[in-house]
Amino acid sequence: MVERSPRNVERPRAALVTLGCARNDVDSEELAGRLAADGWDVTSGDAGDADVVVVNTCTFVEQAKKDSIDAVLAAGGGDAKVVAVGCMAERYGAELAEALPEASAVLGFDHYGDLPSRLDDVLAGRPLASHTPTDRRTLLPISPVKRPEAVERGSIPGHEWLPEVPRQRLDDAPVAPLKLASGCDRRCSFCAIPSFRGAFVSRDPRDVVAEAAWLADHGVAEVMLVSENSTSYGKDIDARGAAGGALERLLGDLAAVPGLRRVRVSYLQPAEVRPPLLRAIATTPRVAPYFDLSFQHASAPVLRRMRRFGSRETFLALCREIRALDPEAGIRSNVIVGFPGETEEDLAELEAFLAEAELDAVGVFGYSDEDGTEALGLPDKVDPTEIAARVERITRLAEHVAEDRAARRVGTAVEVLVERWEADDTDDPGWVGRAAHQGPDVDGECRLVGDPDLLDALAPGVVVTGRVVDAEGLDLVVEALGIAGPDTDDTAPTAAGVPAGAGAR
Repeated sequence: MVERSPRNVERPRAALVTLGCARNDVDSEELAGRLAADGWDVTSGDAGDADVVVVNTCTFVEQAKKDSIDAVLAAGGGDAKVVAVGCMAERYGAELAEALPEASAVLGFDHYGDLPSRLDDVLAGRPLASHTPTDRRTLLPISPVKRPEAVERGSIPGHEWLPEVPRQRLDDAPVAPLKLASGCDRRCSFCAIPSFRGAFVSRDPRDVVAEAAWLADHGVAEVMLVSENSTSYGKDIDARGAAGGALERLLGDLAAVPGLRRVRVSYLQPAEVRPPLLRAIATTPRVAPYFDLSFQHASAPVLRRMRRFGSRETFLALCREIRALDPEAGIRSNVIVGFPGETEEDLAELEAFLAEAELDAVGVFGYSDEDGTEALGLPDKVDPTEIAARVERITRLAEHVAEDRAARRVGTAVEVLVERWEADDTDDPGWVGRAAHQGPDVDGECRLVGDPDLLDALAPGVVVTGRVVDAEGLDLVVEALGIAGPDTDDTAPTAAGVPAGAGAR
């Protein structure tokens, strides 16, 4: 018989603390499903009276590492055992365990399949060997088309759909991430993710659609497809590669799932985007015309040192192509400043691109050295103080451009997916949601105003047709004009009272 905590002998309790990106959110819900199926009570967030706190760590940038370590230390302040999982645990393994004796175990991705048993070991005081990191790119064949036959069911986190052990929602939000693939085959000189997430592997499209249907049955109205590189989807499951249209077909299948009102794609690699995919995202009903493009910079010399492709001119051409398909499409990106060798001319090229591209949102990151990356050994490093100054400079410009773009949406038609009722002592309480051009958490949101009777009829997951009446930074104030029916094309508003052509595609 498994020895468990004397406080909760029958049903041990685990609290999941999740840091980092939406891919980690999916992993946490999959782990919660496994634990619940094995008889655990699972909660999200604070430990409370949990027997074990599982911290799903992030190692994306230096600040993410610090946040992950702080979370492990905070979780270890009570009586609960602490277990570190996730990207930082996978990347550093035994090294992290030695630096954090507060953690009873440091477990890598290969432990996910039997996490309930490993947590039983922790509760019983049985010692666990810390995870030993390896370059996960070496675990699968170099040729993408040979990978599916090499992947056993469940051997890669996020690439299984087990109806008897589904993921467990850790919140009741009407939007949820849905994992499209894992890993990455690109070799960006600043990025360590492929070494610990592994080579690129697409999920079977049937599994993706099945999980989307499960999410819809559990109250989700919008799914956000997440991966390390969504534009590579299908290159390992279709002899024609990603250019064979696997992602375009999948988007159509997902848009037809009953109960889903919106499908959103994240993390598109600009060098891999092709016109058919642009058209599918911009014109498929219920697919958000939203383009999360990882530009990273706009200076061709900097991009080459990053082991990436493109330039200011090619990126601007891509933006023009998108807006020719849909003038109101949302385009967001991330950029890195202070990369080794970045000159004032390079920075000016980035500024010129941002000013002309008129993106809806831009995340600005300062370069930092990452273990195991090519950029770690590059010459001409920029002084950290100068990097901070450049981050501030580019952030100011990016915010100005994005706020101007939001202001020019005043008068246009939008459809808003209602997410929550927000009550604030300093503002008027009301419903808050997002339009199609706004991704979760990062791209602003919409505050709904209008007829009190209509507003009283709203609830999370409802789609509202409306007109933008004001902009507050990236946030919009939207006059609610009606509730869109389940058969309405949520990306092509036709609400009464909206000027003809406003927001038209």
